Amino acid sequence: MTVTADPVRQRPAPPPDASRRLVDRVFKARELAVALVLVLMLGATQLSNTEFLSEQGVKDLLLNATILVLVATGQAVVVITRNVDLSVGSVLGISAFAAGIHLRDGGSPLVAVLLAVGLGALFGVLNGALVSLGKVPALVVTLGTLYIVRGIDSIWVGSRQITADALPAGFVDFGHDGIWVLPYLALLATAVLAGVAYYLRSYHSGRDLYALGSSPEAARLAGIPVRARIMTAYVLCGALAGLAGALYLARFGNVDSATGNGYELTVVSAVVVGGVAFTGGSGTVYGAALGALLLTSINSVLPAIGVSSVWVTAINGFLLLLAIAADRILALRVAAALRKKAARTRSARHA
Repeated sequence: MTVTADPVRQRPAPPPDASRRLVDRVFKARELAVALVLVLMLGATQLSNTEFLSEQGVKDLLLNATILVLVATGQAVVVITRNVDLSVGSVLGISAFAAGIHLRDGGSPLVAVLLAVGLGALFGVLNGALVSLGKVPALVVTLGTLYIVRGIDSIWVGSRQITADALPAGFVDFGHDGIWVLPYLALLATAVLAGVAYYLRSYHSGRDLYALGSSPEAARLAGIPVRARIMTAYVLCGALAGLAGALYLARFGNVDSATGNGYELTVVSAVVVGGVAFTGGSGTVYGAALGALLLTSINSVLPAIGVSSVWVTAINGFLLLLAIAADRILALRVAAALRKKAARTRSARHA
């Protein structure tokens, strides 16, 4: 007697979580809003000062944004995991000086860049280990490493200074030259940005970072290697801060013990203004880059329209508070919308 078994039917994959889709749509709208504000601001400034968006003006805007875009990209990855890295300014400074010392002593520019990236990644390992293995709050850990790295930098650098005349001419030229209005530094930063965005969107480990930021406990129960993912985020952030340090050296040709001081606050502002939720799990590195471009553009716009640049810090702080308030309002509205949807679903089931 032959027994024929029914064919095994594969269960269809569950649809994407409704709350996840809703949150993603909300924060994409945030990014579009930032882009619109940026375009309107630049357009209004151009009407007021017709030389503002000249070929050199556009090139300067992109050059000014490059360093912040790189660091904000790494910071966004960490913030997506519901953490933060306040040491990026100090890491940028010490990495820039390390690259400068290597170049001053006749070293290769490529090796100098790799040295800066490696040094930044090393500090990323330190931050990631303390946060993931030590389970110490990221704010406390990275505030501590901020001062540790800054102290090491101050002792090592002292009163010394790396200037452009001590660097290879080709390295300095790379920090200023480009293709038409597109500086080489901006093209490099764009390539890094696209690579990180692709990783977050297309790789399982990248998508895990969003899951971890949305709910660390749920991510742990789902089998996501939480410690490894946090370590990945911090190492990437540190490596990009190190790369930004090397490019800072190429861009400005001048590094001392004060390089990078206070930079971490500008980076956090760029990330949050760009729509990356400080509570984790939402936002994109493209949004962080837009936030960085907006903040650096403000720094150029104010002098162009005759406003003192001392207002830049106050405006950055206002935008940060506005972004945090917007995040809170959006979070409450999303939660209310999801509750209503859940209530309608329950009513439909009982009907």
